[in-house]
Amino acid sequence: MTGRLPHAARSDARENRARVLAAARAVFGEEGLGAPMREVARHAGVGPATLYRHFPTKQALIAEAFAEQRRACRAIVRDALADPDPWHGFRGLVERICELHALSRGFADAFMAAFPEAMDFAVDRERTLRAVAELARRAQRSGRLRSGFVVDDLILMLMAHRGVQDLPHDARLQASRRFAAYVVEAFHAVPEMETPAPLPPAPRLGHEPFQP
Repeated sequence: MTGRLPHAARSDARENRARVLAAARAVFGEEGLGAPMREVARHAGVGPATLYRHFPTKQALIAEAFAEQRRACRAIVRDALADPDPWHGFRGLVERICELHALSRGFADAFMAAFPEAMDFAVDRERTLRAVAELARRAQRSGRLRSGFVVDDLILMLMAHRGVQDLPHDARLQASRRFAAYVVEAFHAVPEMETPAPLPPAPRLGHEPFQP
């Protein structure tokens, strides 16, 4: 009997930790990183003491809760840099980063340093910006990217993209894809005889569609 008690305690601890992480992803994902820790505890169904026992600081909770998104961000950068077509790699990076941000307000906050304590994400952000700079140089040499593009344009784009988070959850991804398509088109140095790619469908945002 006594031999099973430590095992049961460890199992309970693992379950509580998993519930806290799931709650953090849900709460921070919808409300952003300004959501209080007590809201995460309430959502997880645990007391504040249990939450702080597993994650003594909000920074530690954020870093662990969004570990999967950080890995996804690194994969996006890696794939873009490995693409033999620099314009295709650049375009894919823009589209996939937008999608990653659309799926979680909390991850977007951390990536954009809107939350001062999320310093662990600075490495991901710098890695992405270095990749964009390298891809931009290659794509500009190929003649596919506008010569005036600078890395700050990506930051400007992501700042504008944050408005997607204000949409109903079901519309965010669709809106993000259309936004990214417009941005890619704006960055593209389109040859005179090349037809722009069609845009993704527009999301329904609560009004009757206007037909020109």
